[in-house]
Amino acid sequence: MQRPRGARRRIGFWYRLAVVLLRRPLLVLTRRDWQGGEHLGRDGEGIVVVTNHVSHVDPLTFAHFLYDNGRTPRFLAKAGLFKLFFVGSVLRGAQQIPVYRETSDAAQAYSAAVAAVRGGECVAIYPEATLTRDPDLWPMLGKTGAARVALATGAPVIPVAQWGPQELLAPYGKRPHVLPRKLMRVKAGPPVDLSEFMGREVDAPLLRAVTAKIMAAITELLEDLRGTPAPAVPFDPRREGLPSTGKPVATHQPEGTPEGRQSA
Repeated sequence: MQRPRGARRRIGFWYRLAVVLLRRPLLVLTRRDWQGGEHLGRDGEGIVVVTNHVSHVDPLTFAHFLYDNGRTPRFLAKAGLFKLFFVGSVLRGAQQIPVYRETSDAAQAYSAAVAAVRGGECVAIYPEATLTRDPDLWPMLGKTGAARVALATGAPVIPVAQWGPQELLAPYGKRPHVLPRKLMRVKAGPPVDLSEFMGREVDAPLLRAVTAKIMAAITELLEDLRGTPAPAVPFDPRREGLPSTGKPVATHQPEGTPEGRQSA
C-alpha cells in the first residue's frame, strides 16, 4: 500500500471522525491493490479526480485510496445523503459538496467544486453521476460536470479505475459479501491531456468531447485492471430508454458479481 507523501493539510473533527470510523474497518474487511498514487500530487495542489461507479460502497474504497495516497478528497455527492441522520452531519462537517440533480440548484455544486479546486483541493467526481447501467459494469457515457470544472480551472484531471467493490456489494444490492475478504483494485493514471480544448468557446459539443476523452481514460485503466477489452461503444442509458437516476429494472449477472446486477 502506498503511503501519504508530504504533509497533509488539517482536516478537522468531522473529517477525522469519518477516517476513524471507516478506514480501520476497510483495512480489516478488504484486501487492497493500489496503483498509480504518484499521479495524485500533494495536498495543496488542486486536482479533479474522476472514477467509474460499480457499487454503492465504492465511494468508500475510492476515498480510502485517495486518503492513503496523501489526498483529502471533497466529493460531489447527491443531496439526499446530506439529509440522513448522522451521515448528513458528517458530510456537512467534512465539507463535502451536495449535488442537487435536475433542479435549479444544480449549479451550486459546480461553483463549489471550482472554488475548491482553485483553493488547492482534491475534488472527486463520478462523471457517470450514478451506478453504471452497462450490463458488464463498464463505464457509461459520462455527464459533463467534470469537464466543466476542468475547463474552468485548468487543473489536472486524474482518471481512476476501480474494480472489486461490486464483489463486496453488488450494484443495488442490500447484502454485503464480506467473506472471503475481497480485493479492492484501484488504479490512477496520468492526467488526461485536455490541451486541445483549452482556450476554446465552451459549448455543448466541446463539453461532450472533453467528457468522452475523460471517460475513455477511465475505461482504458479499467481494461488493464480487468484484463479484457471494453465495448467499442459506451453504454448510453438514454438510448436504452432508462431513467438518468434510480434503479433499472432488468437483470444481468456479469463475471465477478456474486448477486448479479440490476441492469438493462
